[in-house]
Amino acid sequence: MSGHSKWSTIKREKGAKDAKRGAVFTQIGNLIAIAARSGTDPTMNSALAMAIDKAKQANMPAANIQRAIDRVADKNAAVLEETAYEGMGPGGVGIIIETATDNKNRTFPEVKNALTKNGGRIADAGSVMFQFTRKGVIRVAATGEDALLTILDAGAEDALEEDGNIIVYTEQKELAKVRQAILDANLKIEEAELQYVPNGSVVIEDPEIAQKVLKIMDALEDLDDVVGVHTNADITAEI
Repeated sequence: MSGHSKWSTIKREKGAKDAKRGAVFTQIGNLIAIAARSGTDPTMNSALAMAIDKAKQANMPAANIQRAIDRVADKNAAVLEETAYEGMGPGGVGIIIETATDNKNRTFPEVKNALTKNGGRIADAGSVMFQFTRKGVIRVAATGEDALLTILDAGAEDALEEDGNIIVYTEQKELAKVRQAILDANLKIEEAELQYVPNGSVVIEDPEIAQKVLKIMDALEDLDDVVGVHTNADITAEI
């Protein structure tokens, strides 16, 4: 599996230290609100449990988490719509941008501007999506053969060590089941979510192109309505 390159590491490092924490909380709050539509009890709703875990990783206050859950019962709350946009970046890299918005007429221009202003462009529907597969991705705080075998026994499709963690891939419908089995094995999960995982990588060795790609990804991540950004760029350049 590919897709966890320099951008993934940088994104994790930004995490809770992101200077634009307000935007991060808005994004995660939208994820929680969408997940809560299927039930407001995280013990019965694995998607909500994973969204709450993500909120805690970002040090999101409990009051903010509860407020996002409560949006389900608020008849006056704006209805969020999930949309995925496709983009192309420098070096021919593909980008999938997931959004949750109450106003697509606001969100689409913001996404388009973040791309074009930084050397990318909006792509035609379907022209990038086929290069990715929707999968469950779990980051486990563990290393070693014993942990890998335990994770594979839990039903993972694939698992590999990276940056002191084990990155686990599952079929889309198996994410919640595998996540719970890993927890039952007393392994710590750093994050678990559905992602668009690239079927192959576009290797970026040119530092200048790498900087442009990272700038696009960063600009997209900073948009309030964006809840996920995925790329097939494998950045090997020293930057």
